[in-house]
Amino acid sequence: MGRPSRIPRSSLIALSAVLFSAIFLLTLPLSSEAHTALATNYQQGVYLVFPFENAGTSPRHEWLSQGLEELTIQQLSAAGEEIYSHQALARELDRDGLPRTSRLSRASMLHIAEELDADYIVVGRFFAKDSSLTIEARILAVNSMTLQAPIVETGTLDSLMDLQTRLVWRLLKGSGKNYPHTQEDFAKRQHPLRLDAFEHYVRGVIAVDDEIRIRELREAARLEPAWPQPDFALGMTYYVRRDCSSALPWFARVPKVHERYVEAVFATGVCRLFTDEPDRAEDVFAALLHALEEDPAAGSEIPAILNNLGIAHGRQGKIAAAKADLARASELEPDEDDYPFNLGLLALQGKDSKSATKYFHEATERAPDNAEDEAMYLYATEKSGKKAEADKERAELSGVLTAEDVPVIRLNAKKESLAKLQRIKSELELTALHTVSAESVTVASGAETTLSADSVSAQLRRGRQALSAGKLADAEKEFRGALGQDSKNATAHRGLGETLHREGKNDAAIGELLASLEGRDSAIARTMLAKIYLEQKKNELARTEVERALKIAPNYEEAKKLSEHMKNPKQDENKPGGVR
Repeated sequence: MGRPSRIPRSSLIALSAVLFSAIFLLTLPLSSEAHTALATNYQQGVYLVFPFENAGTSPRHEWLSQGLEELTIQQLSAAGEEIYSHQALARELDRDGLPRTSRLSRASMLHIAEELDADYIVVGRFFAKDSSLTIEARILAVNSMTLQAPIVETGTLDSLMDLQTRLVWRLLKGSGKNYPHTQEDFAKRQHPLRLDAFEHYVRGVIAVDDEIRIRELREAARLEPAWPQPDFALGMTYYVRRDCSSALPWFARVPKVHERYVEAVFATGVCRLFTDEPDRAEDVFAALLHALEEDPAAGSEIPAILNNLGIAHGRQGKIAAAKADLARASELEPDEDDYPFNLGLLALQGKDSKSATKYFHEATERAPDNAEDEAMYLYATEKSGKKAEADKERAELSGVLTAEDVPVIRLNAKKESLAKLQRIKSELELTALHTVSAESVTVASGAETTLSADSVSAQLRRGRQALSAGKLADAEKEFRGALGQDSKNATAHRGLGETLHREGKNDAAIGELLASLEGRDSAIARTMLAKIYLEQKKNELARTEVERALKIAPNYEEAKKLSEHMKNPKQDENKPGGVR
């Protein structure tokens, strides 16, 4: 799970704004062309905030780095701006193989912003000593690569909230986009927080030790009982530990208006499956699915929700409903093997070995490196009376999997035995954006501000949202539309490649991914290529792409997993049993 962010505690030093600006001067000047280009009517875009750099020498103030990032995110979000969450940035750093605490170059920041289709980057620094604090921040426009002049605020640590509110407002006001709100209007949109509660919250979310995290978050929740951030963070901490009895009361405190509400509800449903309460899990997932269907901005169907609803139905003996749920999830995400695998377990539960064989075989085609899929396929084949065929299949295994890699399954077809093998989706990714769509934001004057419907970035965002919701035709249309405006856009080519892959058009998908790599080398695109090559039994090409991906991003988890599967498919995560 991604971790949120940080902030204050003791004290810092008051430097003059002049001295601070001299210390903090960043290298890229704001050109006269930039001033002209920015002198337009205010237009919202998507912001990406990076941790603020500690320009001081005291390590005890280091937590302010992520704290100022988190506070900036919250303040921009409260003002109605679209902004990526800290979790989204953390996931992208993981994909690029970069430590979450690494100090990034400007080029790396731009690369990450391009991968996320962000329009603006917020970067900053701070200097703290004793009871004083000086903060500098500036906005970098991704497309034009123009950098706003630095905004500097100096004050006491105790005034941090007001200090940062004023700085963020000045950032927007000085962006050259004719920001329409006064400082007073901007401040009214902010949720007032106690400094000590915010400090405990940040210290909690950045803590490595679970007990320290829980203690700090509980104190934050005690000091600010109406603030839902600690509630959600506590719920997730317990949830990751599978301590559902402790997680559920905290999830219940997350209000519907909170940006993580859907995740809290989803986790609640998963807990009901963990504690074998399928009727209550059904209520949660059915309600959640209905709510999302009513919200056009969310995407009508989410495969992970359908998967878990299908499991809940199946455990109650509602086989027809379970089949429909899992089949729909499988249709929406045709490269995911968990859904046909769960359908195979459902068929075994109904003593239909022939159908189980078909489903498990489909799972092996989707994930040819998964030993558990292959093991269950052989088991179902044997159960359907084709032992000789199963023995022959095992003897002929070679390439990605060998006979030694695939365990022999021995279990009865009782519901409780098969339930242990079910693959529950425990994580939900709706959208990386931290707040609501800009189309729904109403400014103080009563006029509505919207993103340009025809901009490349808007089309890319709509394409990714459609892809996340399984609306492949819509996703393809948006990505092709973006390419119509910018034929060399690497992100659009990659998105179209992923869409075509899900549609089963692998040759066309390869072409798009290669076009994406011509524009920008990417571990993500190379890993996608490797997966397609692996499906096509082109193991050497797959291996080459994985190696290239790991050279770009040595810590990219998807590439590491694929590499390990290709080297040694017999891994713990592929052994029968457990929830994935």
